[in-house]
Amino acid sequence: MADVHSKKTRSFNMSRIKGKNTLPEILVRKHLFSNGFRYRLNVTTLPGKPDIVLRKYNTVIFVNGCFWHGHNGCRYFVIPKTRTDWWKEKISNTQNRDRLNISCLQEMGWKVITVWECQLKDNQEKCLENLLMLLKNND
Repeated sequence: MADVHSKKTRSFNMSRIKGKNTLPEILVRKHLFSNGFRYRLNVTTLPGKPDIVLRKYNTVIFVNGCFWHGHNGCRYFVIPKTRTDWWKEKISNTQNRDRLNISCLQEMGWKVITVWECQLKDNQEKCLENLLMLLKNND
């Protein structure tokens, strides 16, 4: 199946996709900050460069996009109909890297929390309150 966009349009669209400071990340960060949590962003010395690091709570938070991280069973994760094999391999590699990074972080003694994009889209308030509960129970 051919792409519905020209190469130039597709290239432009893909170049606009951000890896940092995405809307879901900003929502989580604002909520944490407004509730008194202080954190560091994208700490390069930790495996996987977690989106949010709360040293006081020995916790890292990954805010994952459902498509890019292959969120199984999620309605936002659909393999594209063009270059299907390439996308399957790319997303599979990302999932394997995520598992390895989480395992390494846990071995280092970090608590790892993953917030999925769909959780924020479907019920933002509940998702953010659950996150606060996880952090406060870790205190």
